Amino acid sequence: MQIRNRPRPTRLASSCQAGRRQAAAGRQPISGKAALVGSGQAGNGTGAVSGTGAGTGTGAGRAVSGNVTGSAAAAGRVTSSGSAAAAGGSTAAGTDTVLVVDFGAQYAQLIARRVRECQVYSEIVPATMPAAEMLARDPKAIILSGGPASVYAPGAPPAPAGLLDAGIPILGICYGFQLMMLGLGGSVEHTGAGEYGATELRIAPGAPAGGVLLGGLPASQQVWMSHGDTCAAAPPGFAVTASTAATPVAAAELPGSSLYGVQFHPEVLHSEHGMQVLRRFLDAAGCRRTWTTQSVVEEQVARIQNQVGDGRAICGLSGGVDSAVAAALVQRAIGSQLTCVFVDHGLLRKGEADQVEKDFVAATGVDLKVVDSAAQFIRALAGVTDPEQKRKIIGREFIRAFEQAAREIAGPAASRRAAPPGFLVQGTLYPDVVESGGGTGTANIKSHHNVGGLPDDLAFELVEPLRTLFKDEVRRVGAELGLPPEIVWRQPFPGPGLAVRIVGEVTGERLRIVREADHVARSELSRAGLDRAIWQCPVVLLADVRSVGVQGDGRSYGYPVVLRPVTSEDAMTADWARLPDAVLATISTRITNEVPEINRVVLDITTKPPATIEWE
Repeated sequence: MQIRNRPRPTRLASSCQAGRRQAAAGRQPISGKAALVGSGQAGNGTGAVSGTGAGTGTGAGRAVSGNVTGSAAAAGRVTSSGSAAAAGGSTAAGTDTVLVVDFGAQYAQLIARRVRECQVYSEIVPATMPAAEMLARDPKAIILSGGPASVYAPGAPPAPAGLLDAGIPILGICYGFQLMMLGLGGSVEHTGAGEYGATELRIAPGAPAGGVLLGGLPASQQVWMSHGDTCAAAPPGFAVTASTAATPVAAAELPGSSLYGVQFHPEVLHSEHGMQVLRRFLDAAGCRRTWTTQSVVEEQVARIQNQVGDGRAICGLSGGVDSAVAAALVQRAIGSQLTCVFVDHGLLRKGEADQVEKDFVAATGVDLKVVDSAAQFIRALAGVTDPEQKRKIIGREFIRAFEQAAREIAGPAASRRAAPPGFLVQGTLYPDVVESGGGTGTANIKSHHNVGGLPDDLAFELVEPLRTLFKDEVRRVGAELGLPPEIVWRQPFPGPGLAVRIVGEVTGERLRIVREADHVARSELSRAGLDRAIWQCPVVLLADVRSVGVQGDGRSYGYPVVLRPVTSEDAMTADWARLPDAVLATISTRITNEVPEINRVVLDITTKPPATIEWE
């Protein structure tokens, strides 16, 4: 493994140390060339922050108290710098928290996202969490999500015991609404008249008509329904504020109290006035709208400074937006105490290594060390076809490369004036944590190399300032930090690189093939102006499949590749992108003409779920 320094440019992107002193003193926003430029109010698609819980690491890695989710926390190895208070309703002074209780709803993430769009911080917690644990976080309000179960079905998740009587503002949505109605003495029945999709909602007459949530809105409006059971009667004391043709109690609230419920989904855009309903609930709960991109930056800078202190950190750049934003954020906090390490593992896209070395250094002025570990990674992956094993091997080799880089950065032991870096910065996002089994009751969909793939003997303490953010929020933070659009709007690329876009064993030859095909696809998407219209477009090589073709008037027996263009807001769900036929045709023609080993290009039109975005 060879390490070379990338000289830092003479023009720095921010005055980090000055900003650090100001942030530590709490006197004023951080200043400098990459100064914060506004409140960063969230628009459509703002990501939700979800599922953070308290934890203290006590294992092989050095640990401090903090808010950690995921397998690393479960193992007790490390502590991350996250965005939520360990046990409190505020992530920072002046910021309130809303908990979204997840009953298995497909829209749970969306509810949290919509709350964030209202500039109120939100977290998702499992329905299995005891009410006392929820209340210990001092939330300002709680939202009960929908869910696929019937409230009468055996094993259906109940409302946490004591939660409805806790005196905290609660909004029940769909299944959560039915739990509230049934739990407080109302009636929920299976009438056989379910409602799915767009439905007309009628405001009930009264004084005032519609109550707190619906008062003053149109007497008839379209909402989005998805339920089989129906609330037939509200609990004693509740006022019915809306109904539909099939649902006599479509919304209800307890006057003079803080309990509200709606059968429809206000978080879905098809509900015409859904966002107004959510805002009214948040206002009624007294939630302050202070959660902004600027507040995220300011809070994380303070957390990073508190965690790292006078220590030294290294950050692994992968070439993607996540690690770039994480590095810029940590540099804002600790300045020259950070050294970035770019591990060229040989699994990158065409031209990516040069782009990282030039563009990111030019934008940030960071001290960058480049590690050439391609041969090491390829050897470690030889003969491995299982995707989980690939990810774990890559995670292990990344850490080993960083450990060696830290030793070389510190210099020979005899001449060291300071200890080697003890902190490792990673661009872990919340979807990484969820898919790696982070959080109570979460299934392990796949191990991400920077979460489930970490070795047990990790020698670093992790700093993960983006761990509770979604991709769109990360982009906003990057823009707030002054990173150029070329970095902020790069399409997501997995840390394990092209290794998880080869279904089968990873070899140098197969990497060359998929790298060239990927370059063609990305070039044509950029030429068509579609870079921001899609989330990403993985190109997947089915390395253990061959198909018969005709190339050059002769029979060929080549590889198929899969195009996987998707649209998404946060990578938790995704739809396949409807690319123009002409663009698809050009991509296919160029790949089969320019990469002779490929004779077939196919299109993946599967949503997530049931499929993930990456094939492995």
